Amino acid sequence: LTLLQNLYSLSTKIASTFRFTVLDQRLSFCSKLCFAIGGAPNQVAGSATAFFLQIYLLDVAQINPFQASMVLFIGKAWGAMTDPVVGFFITKSKWTRIGRLMPWMVGCTPFVVVSYFYLWFVPPFTNGRFIWYLGFYCLYQTLITCFHVPYSALTMFLSADQKERDSATAYRMTLEVLGTLVGAAIQGQIVASAHTLKHCPHHNMSTGHLGNGSGAEIVKRIVYMIAAGVIGGVFLICTVVMFLGVKERDDPYISKTEKQIPFHKGFILVMRHSPYLSLTAAFLFISVAIQLVQSNFVLFCTYAVDLRDHFQNIVLTILVSAVVSIPLWQWFLERFGKKTAAFCGITWIMPFTVMLVFIPNLVVAYVVAVSSGLSVAASLLLPWSMLPDVVDDFRLANPHCKGFEAIFYSFYVFFTKFAAGISLGVSTLCLEFAGYDTGACRQPAQVAYTLKLLIGAAPVAFIVTGLLILLLYPISEDVRLRNKLCLEELRYVTHKSVVRS
Repeated sequence: LTLLQNLYSLSTKIASTFRFTVLDQRLSFCSKLCFAIGGAPNQVAGSATAFFLQIYLLDVAQINPFQASMVLFIGKAWGAMTDPVVGFFITKSKWTRIGRLMPWMVGCTPFVVVSYFYLWFVPPFTNGRFIWYLGFYCLYQTLITCFHVPYSALTMFLSADQKERDSATAYRMTLEVLGTLVGAAIQGQIVASAHTLKHCPHHNMSTGHLGNGSGAEIVKRIVYMIAAGVIGGVFLICTVVMFLGVKERDDPYISKTEKQIPFHKGFILVMRHSPYLSLTAAFLFISVAIQLVQSNFVLFCTYAVDLRDHFQNIVLTILVSAVVSIPLWQWFLERFGKKTAAFCGITWIMPFTVMLVFIPNLVVAYVVAVSSGLSVAASLLLPWSMLPDVVDDFRLANPHCKGFEAIFYSFYVFFTKFAAGISLGVSTLCLEFAGYDTGACRQPAQVAYTLKLLIGAAPVAFIVTGLLILLLYPISEDVRLRNKLCLEELRYVTHKSVVRS
């Protein structure tokens, strides 16, 4: 009888452990899909601004290249500065009935939509347009940070199981690339007519402003506002779907009664964590390369290679290729490892962008678009799939630190945004020095040459630098598996202490 009682007690503990470590951490298809849908609107709006904001400021709002560079740089830098601030306030947030992160995303969404719309509105005055766009771009960057930082950190609170988080990240990246596609499609197809030669006079001159401009100029402004309204509606719908379909879980590794260490001490620990530093530095340079291609691609097609009638379809081809290849890269990283996937995926873009610069015809452009989509997908999927591994490694090294996941995500976004802001500002200044003529239908040869450098040589240099830094990233597949096993043990011990208390 004693033996049977002991066996029963042991089997009950094993069953309880199994339910806690496996079944409770599984995510349903619906949960993963709703989580992924929540990230799509940020990419929809981000795609539209990445591909079209620069040419909009120059050719539709008609502010000069220096002012446009200041809007892009200061706006990105301001957005970068707000990331750690939002991360700090998130770490101080209390748990509510809908979670700790969800109130941030739901609360800021209506204000994001309003600020985004006015970013694409041309005011009736001309002298203060620089201040108008700078103000609304900074406001938009602040509000989108209040959405994106908690959304990114939410990955760690969906499940404690690495495989489930990786699966949710794959869903997220697929929908985010699809969101990028939708954003480029909506913006590109609606506003494509604003950048065709049929609106240009036969001589190279700037068109008028809204106050005394032609009907074509007014139509340009209207189509951009229509696109902004449609994207704003998509943002609202996707946020509602995420709110209804995603359940945020509290931290499973730390006891509820354990005292949280101060923010500044946690920040110092995070900044001293070598895997985080190497991963952030590597993808900082890689993201700058992708940003340079994105922001200058429409200008490149319009003024450097005479593909202005095809740019929207080329952009869509890039993004369709990226959407289709996300499952491929998810399989690849599971089969060969995340670090190997990063090297194979991101190097793929380099020869093809150079090819388009030297062989600028339509067939080559579509070949380059398909090939570049593979690298775009890898550059989007890999950092967000590798960051949770870095957080897990940090948790093992610092088991008493709780609630600092937002620091990892917010400062990663901070560094990449700040670097992207500098690169965008400098690239637009390069166009100013090359003699870019605001509102003109054709540009000088120096502008075309500058755009070729910004699309070809500069991204290749940044990608090579980023990949060299990525060689220092220490978390291999063996280390990741070891961390997973150690965290399983830590989570079970924490669970037992909570049950006993």
